[in-house]
Parts: sequence; structure tokens; C-alpha cells
Amino acid sequence: MYAVMFEKAPYPFDHPLNALVLEVFRLNGALIASGDALVRPLGLTSARWQVMGSVAQGRGGFSVAQLARNMGLTRQSVQRIVDELVDDGIFELADNPHHKRAKLVRLTEKGEALFAEATARWLPHAEDLASVLAPGELARLTELLAQLRARLEQGPISGGGR
Repeated sequence: MYAVMFEKAPYPFDHPLNALVLEVFRLNGALIASGDALVRPLGLTSARWQVMGSVAQGRGGFSVAQLARNMGLTRQSVQRIVDELVDDGIFELADNPHHKRAKLVRLTEKGEALFAEATARWLPHAEDLASVLAPGELARLTELLAQLRARLEQGPISGGGR
């Protein structure tokens, strides 16, 4: 009886998308490890550097909740890092004209200098990584990954749950 059930049930790794998912997981792990090594001499981690990048990208106009949404992380995990970086003098909190309680997160002068140093360290690595792709492939790969992410963000997939 069980042998018949196993023959009919698809092996969980047979779907063609699984190879991509596993490679994305491996890439994420490699990026975190590489980022940690890159910014460790600056007293940073990949997680802190990622939040700093999101703050820099928003030019000080994002609350913790907005940062978390932009990065696809939980508000609580971003709040923890923001609190640490405020304590370290890297971030400051500013009044938000649109919301009394949700402060805006900004880089301090110290934070701007630190982020500039991290960026200077990153750029040669970014160029090296991008060099393995043919012209146009990086933009297309980014588009394809964004399409998959957008589909996941639409919510539960019909028939996928029990």
C-alpha cells in the first residue's frame, strides 16, 4: 500500500523551480558570508549594512515599518538593528511630519562616513560579480527575480495549502 502511494506522489524536488529556489538560498548565504567578511573590519555585519543601505536609499525619509517593508523583513528585526545603530551613533531618529509616533530613521555624519566606506569596499566586488554575466543579463535576471517575488507577495497560491 505505501509503495503505491510513494510511486504516485511526486518527489518534492522534482519541480523545475526547485533548482532556482535552492540556488537563490545558496546565493543569499554566500552574499551574507561575503558581506560579513567585507564589512567586519568596519565593525558591521551584513544585517546592519543592509539596513544602513535601505536608510541611505530612502534618504532619511523612511520609518522602521517602511524600511522593513522595503527590505522584506519583519518590523521587529529592523527595529532591533535600528536601535543598536542609534546606540552606536550611526543612526538618528527624526520627527515624522506624517506620523507622530513613527520616527524617521536617518544616517548621522558618522553613519554616512561608515556607509561610504562600506560602499567603497563593495564596488570592486560588485563589478567582479557582475562580470560573470553578459551585457543585459543582470537587468533581465533582476526583472525575473522581481516577478517571482511579486507573485509570492500577492498572497497564498490557490490549491497550495491544506
